[in-house]
Amino acid sequence: MTETKKTTTPDTSVGADAVQPLLKNSTNSITDSSNNCNLKTISMTELYDTVYPPRRPIVDNLLYSGTYLFVGAPKIGKSFFMGQLAYTVATGLPLWEYEVHQGTVLYLALEDDYARLQRRLSRMFGVEETDNLYFATQAKSVGGGLDEQLEEFVKVHPDVRLIIIDTLQKIREVSGECYSYASDYEIVTKLKKFSDNHGICLLVVHHTRKMEAGDSFDMISGTNGLLGAADGAFIMQKKRRTDNIATLDVVGRDQPDQELTLEFDRERCVWNFQGAETQLWKQPPDPVLEAVSKIFLSAGSAWCGTPTELLALLPDVKIQANVLTRKLNVSADRLYNDYGIRYESKRTHDGRTVCLKLEPVSYTHLTLPTILLV
Repeated sequence: MTETKKTTTPDTSVGADAVQPLLKNSTNSITDSSNNCNLKTISMTELYDTVYPPRRPIVDNLLYSGTYLFVGAPKIGKSFFMGQLAYTVATGLPLWEYEVHQGTVLYLALEDDYARLQRRLSRMFGVEETDNLYFATQAKSVGGGLDEQLEEFVKVHPDVRLIIIDTLQKIREVSGECYSYASDYEIVTKLKKFSDNHGICLLVVHHTRKMEAGDSFDMISGTNGLLGAADGAFIMQKKRRTDNIATLDVVGRDQPDQELTLEFDRERCVWNFQGAETQLWKQPPDPVLEAVSKIFLSAGSAWCGTPTELLALLPDVKIQANVLTRKLNVSADRLYNDYGIRYESKRTHDGRTVCLKLEPVSYTHLTLPTILLV
């Protein structure tokens, strides 16, 4: 490895995985009481000069931090899928051929009781348990105490990666019987603010409407405000309720749109992967990021210095030092998720310093699951 300067790189994560930079006057509460009417703006220059913590996946190419809807008709198998997903994230086991990044999981099974959960999970996983998976069958509503309950759980379990809310109807305010676009948008926005502030995934289970629609996402019960405020959605459908085959349509801001075909194993009560309609697109290698990654030889390696000193280690990169800094600023997310390198840039009285640290994570050089290429 080229001569490096060892350093301890500050950890910018919030909770399990931060996705937003910490703001001086930010709040982690779902209910924000701020009355500040000033419009906060930043210039494009400031935007490019800011390093935002990477948005890390929960399940590669499938589920990321943020707030997502998981929608399907009643009794279609949503709760079995939620149990399967919760268990794989808590244990770190792959979900089919998708790589999973382990962390604590909270499953709010608000339409179940503990006896039913015990029977369901033992059918799915036998007696193989995990200490990282927690359940609750009762919770307060959004705006009625749920935020405080989730805040306390995250405080006690800072490594939480995934919170499942099953179902949305159970956390709506009791008085909210008539739902409008504005009320639907507001409730998901409040949940999204919480997930973004803590860098976790909130997966909210919801039902489809009875009427058929040309676009599967138009079948989400309620208004378009739910999907409009969410980071993405999963729609599970069957041609007939008694079928074992289901399709799972996936759309989101941070993952590629895709349609998965799943088959329900009635003996084990788990969903098995059968194929995907489209091949996932992967960005071509970036020569600058490739050059930076070659600086490191082993996990735990770290380097800090000026942009000019970093550029001197990259003889094949023919750009100015300030351009290199901005390139890395806007590519910090990809640099971490594709190469496992955490990047930071900070200005001191001596000038700008950039820090790189190779972390021992399994994200390095993510590849597409071969089973998806069908």
